[in-house]
Amino acid sequence: MDALRWSERPTLRRPVLVAAFEGWNDAADAATTAARYLARSWSARPFAELDPEEFYDFTATRPQVRLDEGTARHIEWPANTFTSAPLPGRPRDVIFLHGTEPQLRWRTFSEVLASTARELGVELVITLGALLADVAHSRPVRVTGTAADPQLVARLGLRRSRYEGPTGIVGVLHDNFSRAGVPSASLWATVPHYVGQTPSPKATLALVERTASLLGSRIEVVDLQIASSAYERQVTELVEADDEASAYVAQLEQAEDEEDEMPSGDTLAAEVERFLRDHDD
Repeated sequence: MDALRWSERPTLRRPVLVAAFEGWNDAADAATTAARYLARSWSARPFAELDPEEFYDFTATRPQVRLDEGTARHIEWPANTFTSAPLPGRPRDVIFLHGTEPQLRWRTFSEVLASTARELGVELVITLGALLADVAHSRPVRVTGTAADPQLVARLGLRRSRYEGPTGIVGVLHDNFSRAGVPSASLWATVPHYVGQTPSPKATLALVERTASLLGSRIEVVDLQIASSAYERQVTELVEADDEASAYVAQLEQAEDEEDEMPSGDTLAAEVERFLRDHDD
């Protein structure tokens, strides 16, 4: 039985794939929330999903029982769903892959996704991630763009990943995309480690805006901006109520203020558009 179940076979225009996974790569739920927000805002429609049977230990990632209209019971299994939508204002489409990091058969999982990307004609993969870091909640969220391919790094104005150590499914996927000849890059948002267990609309907003910018499109984010301001205000109130925490956050703020600025979103967006144009030629 094929691992990928198609509900329809979409005809796509030079698609870009945006992927995010719950789990190790998703501090404060920022990456997956950003992917869902983008997909919902651009009215993405599902067209395929992975069969969870082969990739999950259901004693670790348990299915959920839900009630329809308070009576009928059904089971929701761990999902990895493909959706697609026209990219607003651009002559291309965007594919979203929202899923849960698997426990089993990572190589098979990533090979299926890389093969699917090739079949759909994906020109660029962008994965979204979020990590805990020594950063202050009161400063702008840093979003770092990385890639392993030196040519892609140079073309897109990204940073070459120099990380060594344990990796999540995102790292394995990028290795397989590279082997399959599909260009790929990552966007990583930083989340304050001292509020890492709390969903962060501020990190979500940063990923949403940077992804839309990279794709050369616009998105309405007023609700995320309101949620982000409320989040920052609430965390500030908690920090200020504790002298030790307040002093620690002040140190983080000073350290961040002294660091060099990251490349602007407009610069990255221009480089991505040039790369995709060159790729098409």
